[in-house]
Amino acid sequence: MNLDGRRITIILIVCVIAIIFVIRLFFLQVVNSTWKEQATALTEEEIPLYPPRGIIYDREGRMLVTNQTVYNLMVVPKKVQPFDTLSLCNLLRIQPSDITTLFAKAKARGEYHRPQLLVEQIAPADYAAISEQLYKFEGFFAESRTLRVYPQRAGALFLGDVGKISPGEYKANPYYTKQEYIGKSGIEKAYETELRGIKGIKYAFRDNVGNIKDQEGDKEDQAAIPGTDLICTMDADLQNYGEKLMQNKRGCIVAIEPSTGEILAMVSAPTYDPNLLVGRVRGHNFNVMTNDAQKPLFNRATQAQYRPGSIFKLAQSLTALSVGAITAQTRIHCNRGIIGCHGNHSYDDLEMAIVHSCNPYFREVMHRVVEGNRDPKSRFRDARLGLEIWQGYIQRFGFGTDLHCDIPSVKTGNVPGVEFYDKWYGKEQWAFSTIYSLSIGEGEMLVTPLQMCNMACVIANRGWYVAPHTVKQIGIGGKPREDFLVRYDLGIDTAHFTTVVNAMEKVLQPGGTAWRSALKDIVVCGKTGTVQNAGGKEDHAVFICFAPKDNPKIAIAVYTENAGFGGTWSAPVATLMIEKYLNDSIAKSSEAREKLIFDANFLDR
Repeated sequence: MNLDGRRITIILIVCVIAIIFVIRLFFLQVVNSTWKEQATALTEEEIPLYPPRGIIYDREGRMLVTNQTVYNLMVVPKKVQPFDTLSLCNLLRIQPSDITTLFAKAKARGEYHRPQLLVEQIAPADYAAISEQLYKFEGFFAESRTLRVYPQRAGALFLGDVGKISPGEYKANPYYTKQEYIGKSGIEKAYETELRGIKGIKYAFRDNVGNIKDQEGDKEDQAAIPGTDLICTMDADLQNYGEKLMQNKRGCIVAIEPSTGEILAMVSAPTYDPNLLVGRVRGHNFNVMTNDAQKPLFNRATQAQYRPGSIFKLAQSLTALSVGAITAQTRIHCNRGIIGCHGNHSYDDLEMAIVHSCNPYFREVMHRVVEGNRDPKSRFRDARLGLEIWQGYIQRFGFGTDLHCDIPSVKTGNVPGVEFYDKWYGKEQWAFSTIYSLSIGEGEMLVTPLQMCNMACVIANRGWYVAPHTVKQIGIGGKPREDFLVRYDLGIDTAHFTTVVNAMEKVLQPGGTAWRSALKDIVVCGKTGTVQNAGGKEDHAVFICFAPKDNPKIAIAVYTENAGFGGTWSAPVATLMIEKYLNDSIAKSSEAREKLIFDANFLDR
């Protein structure tokens, strides 16, 4: 064979071999997917390892929030073999359309070979029955996760809840996946970063039908780090007792340790068992409570903005003393022709005006602060200057401002000033005579019960407070956030508090507006308030106090909607709470008062 013939033969052999390879590759890649699937099986995947959330304890070490194992039922659509759809749906308590829709969405996303979430958060008791039958359904399997549990069944809005991450939350924080859960309110939200822990990673190989293959990789797994445990400020026994006292009522109780700002109890009534917003029942229960006319999901302690009523006279007193508008000995006639009053008094000094809650007295007190004894021709200008001074002092108490607490979504209330009234009435169209209802805690003045209790702390401490907060220790043996180690001083002379504190002590003595709520062995200093209510309904009952008088351990604010007089209904709630906290029991002499509060029902008012 000549050279040209050999060259042609070699070329033909090469072409034949090339054609064979092309045909074989076409067969393997297009006609037969075996090798494609085997290649897929070698795909490395990062599987997140979810840590358990931190446990929350009360200040005495009692467990408030812990974790329980639950199960998510997963399915790999591609691996599913023909099965009894009706039987599976009855077992899982779902509809056939749930499976059909899930499969269609997985196929549209190109995830037909990936595990898909079918049913989430199955309780252990329910899963026990499901697991016995699950072997019949190929392609279906379970993954264990953790769920929050609230053993004390109390402090729902204080502790908060955990729910599936929203699109907005997911977009704002790339740490999470779309299927994760996140703190939605209370401590669960405020301390989400500490409680959630740090996710781990398992590097694995997953085959085309979703199975994990035990193959060695180049990367080392990272273990999940559990969330940080928290010691919160709540006293669980006091919280439970407060919730019992507020049954069949609308309102709230806030109790704070004055020297530290630690919130001992925060009751918003009506309340609910926090376990109702856990697991598969969460969505249904959330909708029911959202539509409940009594608004159990609304935190009245931090989000309700009420008129403070006569308890505001304490802040008025300290403001007037500070600017020199009055002294402790200043007497003012109880002129009931200007503004209504009650009780048997006519010419009180400051201390007795607080004891008697004299409206004309405090109207004149604010008049002297805002307009003084200036020229009537300049009263509009003087009112502007005086109101600015007044507003600055009132805001020092934490009213109308951010208290910098760690509770999410706290309202600031309203301390109206020059800008507010200029917008409302027009510039130089208002004076003290227009706004004097502020002097007795009415009109446009709005505060939250948390702010009311903070004012009680200011007076208990004789001029300073620590921002109210809910967590005592981050980590067992740890500290609170640095913000809650700072004292805020109002800059008011300590001597001015002597008159106010002495008056508050007399409020719970014979002749005072809350004398029936006095405790035998504990000196309580308090102030009653009865707040006007629109719509012809009963007035709101208000009371703030602290105890003991010297070296106070607890300050309390109670707001009972549509109950009437503060001394009749809110004062006994507060003193019962004090007795429970300081003595750890209720004395026989207080049992009749306790029963009266337990039996009272104001929900229909």
